[in-house]
Amino acid sequence: MAEEEPVFETTTGPPRIITAASLFDGHDAAINVMRRLIQSAGAEVIHLGHDQSAKAVVDCAIQEDAHGVALTSYQGGHVEYFTYIRQLLDDAGCEHIRIFGGGGGTITPPEIKTLHESGISKIYSPDDGRTMGLMGMIHHLMGIASEVDLIHPDRLASLKGPVTAEDTAKVGLLLTMSESADDATFKATLDKCRSSQKDVPVIGFTGTGGAGKSSLLDELMLRILRDNPGKKVCLLCVDPTRKRTGGALLGDRIRMNSLSNNDLYMRSLASRGSGSEISANLDRAIEVAKAVGFDLIFCETSGIGQGSDAITTVADHSMYVMTAEFGAHTQLEKIEMLDVADV
Repeated sequence: MAEEEPVFETTTGPPRIITAASLFDGHDAAINVMRRLIQSAGAEVIHLGHDQSAKAVVDCAIQEDAHGVALTSYQGGHVEYFTYIRQLLDDAGCEHIRIFGGGGGTITPPEIKTLHESGISKIYSPDDGRTMGLMGMIHHLMGIASEVDLIHPDRLASLKGPVTAEDTAKVGLLLTMSESADDATFKATLDKCRSSQKDVPVIGFTGTGGAGKSSLLDELMLRILRDNPGKKVCLLCVDPTRKRTGGALLGDRIRMNSLSNNDLYMRSLASRGSGSEISANLDRAIEVAKAVGFDLIFCETSGIGQGSDAITTVADHSMYVMTAEFGAHTQLEKIEMLDVADV
């Protein structure tokens, strides 16, 4: 009889893991294998791709309120890279975020020892691969990440007054609560942390998978932030949860070149069994973005079919994105969003 796969859950849902290859590292084959396995084990994987700076990884981990960060490094400089990420996270008050890594034989045993002593949770070596196997390493990583309690009382104690869009870690925690807290707790916490009462427009983007929603949004972000310096923009992007494993690939950040701008805040959301192209708690995430004072909110759905229009229930204005390859002209008459989209 086949051995049952372990199930990994946290106090706030599936573990959220950031995956990336390190700065100046174009070797993405290993991290692509690992992030697929991490997703298959039930994690929500926020994938950044290759050649990622320490700051990009840390900014993402804080905004996404992640349980852990999993990185590959094959180019050298790994001791400095991993320890700098640990330092940046600690300086931001995110000591709870676990860091994992691997680099085959390029990371020597003495360097692994140094990294473990510096607060890195685990650097996986070739010997670990031989003794634990691929899934053994993944389950080990998931087990450690699952122990992180994002709503630990010590973290919740930080939400004791008004929170603004500049308080990225606190905004991340509020967005985590929007996905996991009961209505009464969420409302009480949000009322306590509210710093803005202004009416903020919500723009929704939807369309078929691969139509270019994220790429279009990125171009818009670049222009909006260039022409409106100092304005704070929140981007909420939904991707589907896999029914069989409960994992999800939250991959919209791969298409975003505008995220280095400190005025842009992005949060990736999994649909988590909502049965729709938006997450069940997207409306609460929008409430958070309004309460902390963002000036503009964008929402992006996962890919949709012809009869889907859920974005219209949460957005003030909606945009439908599609490609020219739609089939026969009669197909256009079946698309609900062509009737209800503003653009």
